[in-house]
Amino acid sequence: MAALPPRILTIAGSDSSGGAGVQADIKTITMLGGYAMSAITAITAQDTTGVHAVEVLSPALVTAQIDACIGDIGVDAVKIGMLGSAAIADAVADRLQGLEVPVVFDPVMVATSGAALADAATIAAFERLMALATLTTPNVPELMALGGDAAMTMRAVAYLAKGGDAEGEMVEDILVRPGCNDVLWHDPRLSTRHTHGTGCTLASAIATFLGMGLDLADAVARARAFVRASLLAAPGFGKGNGPLGHAQVHSQGMS
Repeated sequence: MAALPPRILTIAGSDSSGGAGVQADIKTITMLGGYAMSAITAITAQDTTGVHAVEVLSPALVTAQIDACIGDIGVDAVKIGMLGSAAIADAVADRLQGLEVPVVFDPVMVATSGAALADAATIAAFERLMALATLTTPNVPELMALGGDAAMTMRAVAYLAKGGDAEGEMVEDILVRPGCNDVLWHDPRLSTRHTHGTGCTLASAIATFLGMGLDLADAVARARAFVRASLLAAPGFGKGNGPLGHAQVHSQGMS
């Protein structure tokens, strides 16, 4: 009998264009061999040029989705993305407190297009989620909004400082874990506008690999490789920041 796929729950916003959010998470989890479930926090009208409208769901509906997934199917890892409000962030923390599975928290604040997706109160509510997460994955502006490396060190949390938004010909990502040596990855920067959903894809890939039982450094390494391959396989859709090529990578044999 074949092994069952890891059950991965994504808690995030919906992207109508399919490039980021829950849609990118489901594609990533599925392409990597996981079973994808979702708790949608907000519905957005967006495309590759920007976010045009957002409607945040109620905390009660978000937690009801979480309870339905975990109570019936079960869960092996959780990915958290866009939350939409401080109340939802607190409700999600309440539900995940004590849940003994890996949690990857992508502290989404701004879309690739530049649209704000979290206000100051929501960012403040991220504290509880960072404390319970196995890994937090801020990009450069998100790390600055969270207080920088010094503040993350004071929090004594594991985090992946992503360098995609930094300057330079090389992209450097650094895995920082309390009591462990840092792990550094670097790759030549790809010249492409098709980067919509990279953060969502990376976080959900890490969660999937953690759900499979990989250790944290290995999960990050494999997830980074998947994101890079997806960037190279981007189909070229849209007028702005286009989506990645999740399915194209899968069709080429990477999983």
